[in-house]
Amino acid sequence: MAAPTLTTEITDSVNARILAVSEDRVAGFHADPFAEIARLSGVPLGTVLDRIRGMVAAGTIRRVRQTLLSTNLAPGALVAWRVPAPALDAAFDFMVRDDPFSGHVVIRSTDTETDGSAYRLWTTLKVPQGFSMQRHAEHLAHRVGADAFLLMPAKALFTLGVGHMRRRGMEPGSRSDEPGRILDTHLVRLTELEWRVLERLKRELAVAEIIDDPWRARAAEAGVSRDEFLRVARTLDERGVIGRFSTFLEHVKPSAAGTRVTRYNALFHWRVPPGREIEAGCEVGRHHILTHAYWREGGPAFANVNIMAVAHGTDKALVLAHKAAIDAHLADASIEVNYTNVFWGGRSEIKPSEISPLAYEEWCTREGLDPSTMREAT
Repeated sequence: MAAPTLTTEITDSVNARILAVSEDRVAGFHADPFAEIARLSGVPLGTVLDRIRGMVAAGTIRRVRQTLLSTNLAPGALVAWRVPAPALDAAFDFMVRDDPFSGHVVIRSTDTETDGSAYRLWTTLKVPQGFSMQRHAEHLAHRVGADAFLLMPAKALFTLGVGHMRRRGMEPGSRSDEPGRILDTHLVRLTELEWRVLERLKRELAVAEIIDDPWRARAAEAGVSRDEFLRVARTLDERGVIGRFSTFLEHVKPSAAGTRVTRYNALFHWRVPPGREIEAGCEVGRHHILTHAYWREGGPAFANVNIMAVAHGTDKALVLAHKAAIDAHLADASIEVNYTNVFWGGRSEIKPSEISPLAYEEWCTREGLDPSTMREAT
């Protein structure tokens, strides 16, 4: 008798229990992350492994990997690009395929013509330590035909976590009793051994690697024992370099059965009085619907906004209701908002940003650049 076919849809109750944990609830480094998912979800380990393998194979989960707190490993910024309309799709494709240092790549629009509406292409950018983000962006602008761009590094982060499954059906205004916490963004310098372990640690797992004790083969690849690999990984975790172990859902394309994880991707902008950015960010960061919240300076092109946040949902009106609840909360906290806007995501692709200095030098060679010309001025 043939074995029963495992469902790979997010609507399945067992899959939903697993995903509610595996998206963003396995914080830090774990020697056996799948066992931790099983513990937190209450689903047996064998079932967890079978279901995650099945969802990866079906494309429901697009990647499984140990994430890093890359804000502590490489200078980064949100970048808005003004690209002429005929070149927009080609620019998107270049950022996705040919720049390993660009992560989230999104074409955005606004409901009405407003400050910054001409900046349709948005990316996140990480440049390895020692190299210039400005020079890298200038090169990208030349390659894609952008006539302007704005680098917006995070001055503070207040929320960072995906969790699309646990946010489904969330009521507008749902928030924590405590203000959002400020996440550290100081740069950490690593040894050669730490980089060697880190590069193996962060690479996404293939289906065949979704097993009990997934790090043993990666340790051998790094040329160290399993115990040494785990020791270095735990040290990196203690130094604030490790993020979470995560299963990333395919939330742009529908599943084989037509189910969408999310449909609307909204980037919220607020301008609050100078000097109140931290207070406002912590109040915004209370709200559970947000996957990201940060203090970034938008400058004159974006009406000098300074607080930004991202929310996802399957219903546009509900996403706007969540924003209205945040606006009302800021008013109740006596934080004046002088301007606000919403940039909606359309075509998008999400990939991890490369942060290895060696990878950067290899990319420079492919682009016909002398790596020394791309270094940060000292």
